[in-house]
Amino acid sequence: MAIDLRYTDAHRALRAEARAWLEANVPREPLPSFDTAEGFEAHRRWEAQLHSGRWSMVTWPQEFGGRGLDLIEWLIFEEEYYRVDAPFRVNQNGVFLFGPTLMEYGTPEQKARFLPRLAAGEDMWAQVWSEPQAGSDLAALRTTAVRDGDHYVINGHKIWSTRAVHADWGFGLFRTDPASERHRGLSYIVFPLRTPGVRIRGIPQLDGKAGFAEIFFEDARVPVADLIGGEGQGWSIAMATAGFERGLMLRSPARFQRTAQRLVELYRRETAAQGAAPIDPGLGAAVTQCWMDAEAYALATYMTASRLIAGGSIGAEASLNKVFWSELDVAMHRAAIALLGARAELRAQGSEAAAAADEACRWMDGFLFSLAGPIYAGANEIQRNIIAERVLGLPKG
Repeated sequence: MAIDLRYTDAHRALRAEARAWLEANVPREPLPSFDTAEGFEAHRRWEAQLHSGRWSMVTWPQEFGGRGLDLIEWLIFEEEYYRVDAPFRVNQNGVFLFGPTLMEYGTPEQKARFLPRLAAGEDMWAQVWSEPQAGSDLAALRTTAVRDGDHYVINGHKIWSTRAVHADWGFGLFRTDPASERHRGLSYIVFPLRTPGVRIRGIPQLDGKAGFAEIFFEDARVPVADLIGGEGQGWSIAMATAGFERGLMLRSPARFQRTAQRLVELYRRETAAQGAAPIDPGLGAAVTQCWMDAEAYALATYMTASRLIAGGSIGAEASLNKVFWSELDVAMHRAAIALLGARAELRAQGSEAAAAADEACRWMDGFLFSLAGPIYAGANEIQRNIIAERVLGLPKG
């Protein structure tokens, strides 16, 4: 498929508007980690500031706080967003995953109730999928939501729930037919995380911060009005959410292009600092490959966005995206850690903001986070099975 890589006058005007607003409004100092209470609230305020400029989610319809832009325009905005090292989006589960799902499957009342507050940063959302015995095999989940009049009574145990420690709401998959098995009898339900009968326990990451949580449900009552779609349709709705997660929007190419640019800058600084002692040429080759891969991912994303705008669709190939960007992220950070050497592990002391501003700390934090990439949003081993069967048409092993 041929694509026209020339920007229109409208594209250039949008870029100029986004650049001017971001340069005037992006915090001058890095925000504390959003895996801390202080950092989470700082990022919540940033989400509200984005909303004030109508940049919170530019592809959303205007009536829900967006600008009604298409995917090419979204890519342009993302390039400007990452160009100025704007804060990572703490509400990405809501903005990029739940919001688009609700627009497709929610009732008008649900859209009016949830989407404006989500766009404004008033409600932060957590993803509540996995269970101790149902991670990559999500269809094995056991947490039940049994209907009792106008409520569901939820019992069970969820784990690895992103942002659940500090968020306000969760969206998850529950077994509303206790006698059902596998993909059948599942429903997509949202609920306030402070609902009576819901107990949240943070899970420390490698850096000690609780970016994930396990959630225990003990006769928690959730209104039937908070069911998204029809009862028993949860699996197909959840797969739509997973498509958003693995497809274009959760990880825009600009994020990886900016990391690749920082990696090239790091390589140049380290090369200059070495003087007569040259850096291992293999590292130069690794940096070059990372830069090329980031550019290739960006071009492929522009091609996919053009196809979607023209009425096409993205299906199982979303798994290709997920494998590529997650492994690219690991490769870029491994190259950076190799360039920095042992000092990359020397963490800065003091405030969260001071650590975030330190180059070595920033790369180390990114490296630790990148290691999770091949696991979250569907483990890459599972994604390769999907690619083999549904994209390449290979027989099941």
